[in-house]
Amino acid sequence: MASAGHHWILNFRALVLTHAHIDHIGRLPWLLAAGFKGPIYCTKATAELVPLMLEDGLKLQLGLSYHQRQQVLNVIKKQLRPHNYQQWLPLGKQCYLRFQPAGHILGSVYVEFKLPNHEIIVFSGDLGPSNTPLLPAPKPPKRADYLFIESTYGNKEHEDIATRTERLNTIIDHALQDGGVILIPAFSVGRTQELLFDIEQLIHQRDLSSSLPIILDSPLAKRVTKTYRRFKKLWGKEAKQKLNNHRHPLAFEQCITVENHREHQALVNRLASTDEPAIVVAASGMCEGGRIVNYLKALLPDEKNDVLFAGYQAQGTLGR
Repeated sequence: MASAGHHWILNFRALVLTHAHIDHIGRLPWLLAAGFKGPIYCTKATAELVPLMLEDGLKLQLGLSYHQRQQVLNVIKKQLRPHNYQQWLPLGKQCYLRFQPAGHILGSVYVEFKLPNHEIIVFSGDLGPSNTPLLPAPKPPKRADYLFIESTYGNKEHEDIATRTERLNTIIDHALQDGGVILIPAFSVGRTQELLFDIEQLIHQRDLSSSLPIILDSPLAKRVTKTYRRFKKLWGKEAKQKLNNHRHPLAFEQCITVENHREHQALVNRLASTDEPAIVVAASGMCEGGRIVNYLKALLPDEKNDVLFAGYQAQGTLGR
């Protein structure tokens, strides 16, 4: 039931999720607790990612028990209404919405709203770049009478895939020569999967099948990556072509996942005491917590090891 100051929530008929990053869905438990009981529209992939992301936050930030987390997530799951891309969905009173691929992360969309007077409102959510091979680039809408668009990077030019890959290639050379470890702090959704895709490409090009293990040490990223693999139909042409060539860019042989904290600590100790080269991808992306912190503490004092930042580092964070 809505509390005294939150009766306005009861006026909401529905919620629309553009994607499953926590800064876009983190208030869902609060909205439901405050009385929202309407449908939550999103894509099928987003509907699978939302519980994974929220459970991580409910556990780490709110300290809820497993039983408490499941109670919250079960309520949210009942209100999720997965919908396909590129199909108009009636909302009532001659209003409709349609999802279009946004290329940001798996399941992400920009939303077209059709009004009774046939005007079109486009809300972008977060948009992906045009040069990411794992997911298709977003295509502009055919029409928009009103456009609400994100401008996170303004007029900033992003580096191309070739430049990013060449930098990773150079760091790999350094690790192989010196027996060093490449530490990559990465966000569990989106960035980790892009990194695995790029790393698999370099392994294939350079035939590094046995000399360089790739370690994915993030429980959440492991679960998210499995979801990415289940939704291969949403991948871009280049990624699908790899599958047709019997390559598995998110599940290649050299990629090792760490199952529990005991294995994690044993691996940290081993890498700190040997000259084994390796690439470690671990959360959190800004080094504010997660398993990457233990790697940094153990391995940063040795100059043969490198840290590669693959995502934005906010002011005041350890990564910055």
